[in-house]
Amino acid sequence: MSTTHTGQPTPAVAPATTVTTTIVIVAAALILSAAMGIRQTFGLFIGPFSFDRGLPVTLIAFAIALHNLVWGFAQPFAGAAADRYGSAPVVGFGASTFAAGLALSAVAPSGALLVIGMGLLVGIGVSCTTFSVVLPAVGRMASPEKRSVAMGLVSAGGSAGQVLMVPLVQGIRLHAGIATSLFVLAFVMLLIAPLGIVLDRRARMHAAGQVRFDDAPATPLREVLSQATRHRGYRLLTLGFFTCGFQLAFIATHLPAYLTLCHMPIGLGATALALIGLFNMAGSWACGWLGGRFRQHHVLGWLYLIRSATIATFFALPKSAVSVVIFAAVMGLTWLGTVPLTSGLVAKVFGTRHLGSLFGVCFLSHQIGSFLGAWLGGLVFDLTGSYSLIWVATVAAGLLAALLHFPIDDTAVTTPARHAPRPAQA
Repeated sequence: MSTTHTGQPTPAVAPATTVTTTIVIVAAALILSAAMGIRQTFGLFIGPFSFDRGLPVTLIAFAIALHNLVWGFAQPFAGAAADRYGSAPVVGFGASTFAAGLALSAVAPSGALLVIGMGLLVGIGVSCTTFSVVLPAVGRMASPEKRSVAMGLVSAGGSAGQVLMVPLVQGIRLHAGIATSLFVLAFVMLLIAPLGIVLDRRARMHAAGQVRFDDAPATPLREVLSQATRHRGYRLLTLGFFTCGFQLAFIATHLPAYLTLCHMPIGLGATALALIGLFNMAGSWACGWLGGRFRQHHVLGWLYLIRSATIATFFALPKSAVSVVIFAAVMGLTWLGTVPLTSGLVAKVFGTRHLGSLFGVCFLSHQIGSFLGAWLGGLVFDLTGSYSLIWVATVAAGLLAALLHFPIDDTAVTTPARHAPRPAQA
């Protein structure tokens, strides 16, 4: 599709103060840290749910996979709601729903209730407390030249949750059991519910005349979505994002079990997940920094190539504690770096007015990949007794994603706007 490029200057955005921007970044990072950190612990529950409650691995993996799929389908609606009504009600609703899902999973006596809790409710909760809700708030606050770095900082700060939550949950689970650890996580989600109010500082400043958005507020969402779905670069970006979800969900869900099969020490899986979160703090910031200095789709292409090479090397070489640590470190550096780059690229091409909605649609592809990565990992293992086929699939998917990203056209386009009717001629 040929795309009409804007010839008009973009209206200026009055920059927010450094203090205000910092406050919003910290609040967004805390929300993202809690939500993403908690969901990264779910792989630690596969063994306990299987052994203690007698549930098949396939069903547990399906529950974890389902929350990824529900997250993906709910994300565009959560983003659109935050774009229209603000982040506070969306984050508050999402955090409460997330907590309810964790609490239900803690007491679930059957697989059906586990699927409802960890699958349906957690999926809805995550969609309201992660990327399409928190990143657009930061993107609107930051100036265009600093937007990629700001989003990278939020993603990096969000990784702190993985560093803290994984060992915390591992320790509580070993000493107090599954139920107690899930109730603690539910309490954490309730604590971050009020932080959505801070994300709406931009909207309040706009209403007071202190700042103004860089997109015309009258732009109809349906026309922007229609243009985006016809944009070749947006379609390639969306298809490539599938791979990110597939790779990350498989590793986060099944790496602890895979290391156990490889006769690695008990607890090394939790250590690896925590290390991924630790190095992701540096990696997300670095990817945001690179996205502000180089073309974001090129950085994404190289990121997927590095991921594929790392996964292939780890799978092919003999396993040891050292190889696991190196693998976790490199994967961490590339873990969530795709998010500030992808959302930043969408903002660069289409602006920030409907960023939550546009990134939410793109993120649906990511979550379909997440569903398949988590679920197929369990299914293939139950059928073959091995994870080998899925490891090979993650490598192939990464190579394909790299090929999809390099040809993306990142030139800003005009967004359709609703024009006011002309006054009648006298």
